Parts: sequence; structure tokens; C-alpha cells
Amino acid sequence: MSRIGKMPITVPSNVTVTIDGSTVTAKGPKGELSRTFLPLVQVSQEGDTITCSIAEETREAKAQWGLVRTLVNNMVEGVSAGFSKKLELVGVGYRAALKGKNLEMQLGYSHPVLVECPEGITFECPQPTEIIVSGPSKEQVGQVAADIRKWRKPEPYKGKGIRYEGEYIRRKLGKAAKSE
Repeated sequence: MSRIGKMPITVPSNVTVTIDGSTVTAKGPKGELSRTFLPLVQVSQEGDTITCSIAEETREAKAQWGLVRTLVNNMVEGVSAGFSKKLELVGVGYRAALKGKNLEMQLGYSHPVLVECPEGITFECPQPTEIIVSGPSKEQVGQVAADIRKWRKPEPYKGKGIRYEGEYIRRKLGKAAKSE
């Protein structure tokens, strides 16, 4: 029995959830998200709680049960509160700034790096060395943050690069001087 799958989801008062067969739509102050699931897991709503149950006792249905519950919970949480990821730029001359809705970064290349803002995502730059990616979809926020991080992954010798807030970079020693 899935410990995660059998937990009920509480829907806040400012969120409307619509279940149409295997399609779940959540609408709230941060936006609207919709997702279609396999019919192996049944999603039902009673008042302000949503429950997930398996349609038939198969191995695949049991495997999908907890996943579907977590995805529906992330949809409800995303349209009510939203998700955000904070990135830090570490390195001499590394900085970021907003150009309209898009993000422009100086990362040590001969040219600035321009990242276009996808629909449903917002960028913030409270400081030149900080980027905050936020939006209602946890999956999309994480993917956009990972795509930004790909431009300069943190390197282990000097620690330069784009890292997540609080990420630990394991440092390596450089070449040691040869002693005779």
C-alpha cells in the first residue's frame, strides 16, 4: 500500500479543482495548471479534499499511485502559493540583469547570454549575482533553473559558476608543487 498515495490532499479556499475523467485542472491566484493521467489511478474530490485510489490491483497501478497524488498536490500548491528556485552567480564579473522579461547574463564569455522567459515563468534579479526563477509549475521552474545553470556549472577548483542556493560544491586541490 502506498503511504504517499493514500494521504488526502487539502484544497485551499482560493483554489478550484476540476476533475474530468482522468484530467485534473487546478485554477488559483497564481495561474491554471492541467494534466491528464493514466486511468490506472482514480482521482476523486469530496468537498475540500482530494483522494487518489487505484482502479485495479496491478503492479503498474501501484507504481503510479504515489506519483499521481504528488503531481496533483504540486498542482494545487503551485496555483495557490507557487514555486521558486534561487540561483547564485559566483565568479569575477559574473552578473545577471533583466532585459524586459528576459534574462541577460555575463558569464565570462565574449558575449552576453540571453535566456528567454518561457510562458508562466518569471525572473527576478534582487542583486546582480542572484536570480530567482518562479512560477506555478514545479516541474517547469526546476527545468528552467537547470537550463540556466547549464551555462556555467560550478567547477571544483575555484568554485566559479551558477549554483543553487545552499548547494555545496566539493572543492579539489590544484596541482601541488613538486618537492625534491
